[in-house]
Order: sequence, then structure tokens, then C-alpha cells
Amino acid sequence: MNPTIGFALLLTVLQVAHGQKVTSLTACLVDQSLRLDCRHENTTTSPIQYEFSLTREKKKHVLYGTMGVPEHSYRSRTNFTSKYNIKVLYLSSFTTKDEGTYTCELRLSGQPPITSSKNVSVLRDKLVKCEGISLLAQNTSGLLLLLLSLPLLQAMDFISL
Repeated sequence: MNPTIGFALLLTVLQVAHGQKVTSLTACLVDQSLRLDCRHENTTTSPIQYEFSLTREKKKHVLYGTMGVPEHSYRSRTNFTSKYNIKVLYLSSFTTKDEGTYTCELRLSGQPPITSSKNVSVLRDKLVKCEGISLLAQNTSGLLLLLLSLPLLQAMDFISL
């Protein structure tokens, strides 16, 4: 094999392996729906296959994805969105019967296929509400800007304290 071709092939394999690593899987509650946020690296132009699953009582249940066939009982309860480096799955009408270990698995085609996954254990009474987390994160910068600008506004006589 030509050394140049071998080196190019190695770089391609390394890029693919690096380009789809799952960095985190988090779970929270939105009203009565479970929200799973699967964050991942995205440094490749290759399509990424994905699968969300639930393992309960040692049995794997495919919820949604492009790799396995979702079980009929979950099809009507799932809603999926995807952006550049995050895949989000909503499972509506979440109850204690849905407790277990949730997995987000990503796979890039190739020989051999390269897989990356993360798990999160979900118990209904231990879940936090999603709105509280995102609201705090979104409003922190605005509050900080307001507090930092008060002395400037006071110095310019726009406000008096």
C-alpha cells in the first residue's frame, strides 16, 4: 500500500472515531414527560446513526432511533429533536413503570462500525424539573450585566440609589 494512502486512511478513521463521541446524557422532567439530552462531539461530515433505549429488568427496550426498531408501545409516546451536537428525546406520560437505565448510543458506519454511548439511571422521584435548570442558566448573564451596569448608570445620573 502506498504510504500516503495509508496515512490518509488512518487520519480518516481517527477523525470518524473522534467525531461522534457521546459527551453526556442527562435526564429531567418537563411536565409529565421525561427529557433525555444526549450531547456529543460532531467533527465529522459523515451521517451519525443513533438509538435511545431503556434497560429495565435486564431487558433492552428500543425507544427511538435509526439503528434498532422502536417497540410499538413507545412509538406514540416519543418526540425527537436533533441539532448540531445534541439529540433530545421526550418520553410522554412518564411513570414509575418507565424507570430504569436509559442509553444514548451513536454509531458511525465503517469497517468496523465505531460506537459510543452513555447511560443514565432514572427514578421518577429523583428527577429534577428541566425548566429550573435552563431558566437559571439562561438568565444569569442578563442579571450579571444589570448588576455590573448599575454603577455606570449611577455615575451618568440615569439612576440614583
